[in-house]
Amino acid sequence: MGQSPEDSQNLANTIDSFNTIQSERNYQQAQDTLRRILVNLDLSQRERCGLESEIAELSDMLIKLDRAVFQVAVFGMVGRGKSSLLNALIGQEIFQAGVLHGVTKERQQVVWEIDNWQDEFDLDKDTPATLQEPIEFIDTPGIDEVAGEERQRLANQIARQVDLILFIIAGDITELELQTLSQLRTAGKPILLVFNKVDRYPESDKLAIYAKIRDERVREILSPNEIIMVAAAPVAMRADRREDGSMGVSYHPGKPEVAELKWRIVQILQREGKSLAALNAMLAADQIQKQLIDRKMDSRDEAANDIIWQSVMTKSIAIALNPITAADIIAGAAIDIAMIIRLSKFYGIPMTRSGATGLLQTMAIGMGGLTISELAANLGLSGIKGLLAIFAPATGGISIAPYTAVALTQASIAGVSTYTIGQVTKTYLANGASWGDNSPKSVIAQILDTIDKHSIVERIKEELGSRG
Repeated sequence: MGQSPEDSQNLANTIDSFNTIQSERNYQQAQDTLRRILVNLDLSQRERCGLESEIAELSDMLIKLDRAVFQVAVFGMVGRGKSSLLNALIGQEIFQAGVLHGVTKERQQVVWEIDNWQDEFDLDKDTPATLQEPIEFIDTPGIDEVAGEERQRLANQIARQVDLILFIIAGDITELELQTLSQLRTAGKPILLVFNKVDRYPESDKLAIYAKIRDERVREILSPNEIIMVAAAPVAMRADRREDGSMGVSYHPGKPEVAELKWRIVQILQREGKSLAALNAMLAADQIQKQLIDRKMDSRDEAANDIIWQSVMTKSIAIALNPITAADIIAGAAIDIAMIIRLSKFYGIPMTRSGATGLLQTMAIGMGGLTISELAANLGLSGIKGLLAIFAPATGGISIAPYTAVALTQASIAGVSTYTIGQVTKTYLANGASWGDNSPKSVIAQILDTIDKHSIVERIKEELGSRG
């Protein structure tokens, strides 16, 4: 026995109710998630620098959800009637319309609130329009007014935020329009391709252009029910009697023909708006949170490098000024250990002095040749440096120049060693105080391969020279 029409309707109503409840839950979850991210945004002032727009975008997303407003963005080339279309949809002359380039220099937006949707559309539809939430329309600069990279950035940013995209054309679609439409499609948002100014074409031409767009141009991008024809600012002809009694024709603004588009906008948002808004917020939050994490990691890396470089210069200066061989070696090791302890505290894995000494010994074994050459250089150069310092008074200061050259060389070798120890320590701590799947020697070898010793030496000598 089949279902009665009444049973079928009850089932449909039950499914609709379930979908509505699920959409509301998703919407609430999106609000809670965004609020939690913003409240727990653990970023220092340094980490926030350069991320102001991303943080503001998260905040705007939350405000949008709290306001329960749907956003519809309008894209198109100059002269396609974007602003006129928006004015026709809203029923007010709010957006500045014009055919000159540069009329819309930045995004503009306005909220559309209608009390009685059914009266507004004046359409014979099976499903009544019952959207309760306001719609915020966003007008964008003409896509041919903006350079390629900036156009793509703007399109990506707006498409990521909004719930529905209207793409306006006024005839057969151009290559630039097709390219931009394809880019917008990748955002995964509902798109309506709006063929505007159809009142300017004879009926046969209008239908021929529509068929060409539908069947050839956008067949791989949009379905036929995503293409709508409108006349946002039609011109009506009227017969007028002139002063001399003859008849003439005058042109006057006609009534906009946008009812079908209005209905489709509301239909999409009524059916998918809440889910789209929640999904938009979560996708944007996920992408922005990844940027925040990357920035936090980069900022932490920069701060760790500052600690390392401070230690490099401290050791270089100490070695350069100290003529006593044993003191050079002891002071150098003490500075390396202090650096390891500072880095461990910075990464939240505090180490004792004995733990830092053990790690330094492990690195010394892994670094092999570098530590041996540093030790040999320290012993040899310290001896030469000591002799030059002793004989300085006897030579009338002539030995000072060679003393300085030896000191700079010794300081540079010591500085490169500390820089390497710092980079290895940073990698070890960033990995949770672990060498990972590789041996210490392997990890150290990989880091040594990436270090440009010559540039480090030059930087050390430059800074020592500026301080001298």
